[in-house]
Amino acid sequence: MTIDRLDQPRELRRSFRPHYAPEAFGKLAEEIARFLGTARFLVYMTGFVALWIGWNSLAADWLAFDPYPFIFLTLMLSLQASYAAPLILLAQNRQGDRDRVQYEQDRLAYERNQADIEYLTREIAGMRRSIGELATRDFLRSELQRFSEERPESS
Repeated sequence: MTIDRLDQPRELRRSFRPHYAPEAFGKLAEEIARFLGTARFLVYMTGFVALWIGWNSLAADWLAFDPYPFIFLTLMLSLQASYAAPLILLAQNRQGDRDRVQYEQDRLAYERNQADIEYLTREIAGMRRSIGELATRDFLRSELQRFSEERPESS
């Protein structure tokens, strides 16, 4: 009988489930979703469907692999859509996660900036108060003039 110890890692167990790196899979899903949203994909898909229909409509009967009503083409397009939809949703979820992180970083930066602005505002107010107590040039001139007028001339 073995006792599980919490201070030691567990032993690796064999698993028959497929292993994949979620980050790598997510990046691949984003790249595919990004490609599916381009005009290039639409042109490629239109060309593929036109070629498929043209081949199966105009080729000899023994060369046509998907005769009218193009059931295999419909199946292939449904298969493509069934894979595209979850990949697009996965890419949107990852984008939402990135947006939340970016929002949080923007909020923290805003709070830091707000604190800096408040600090600088207090500093400027303190400096204005200090400057108000300093003697200005005009004040010093008037005091010197008053002092010289009060002082008797000694010669």
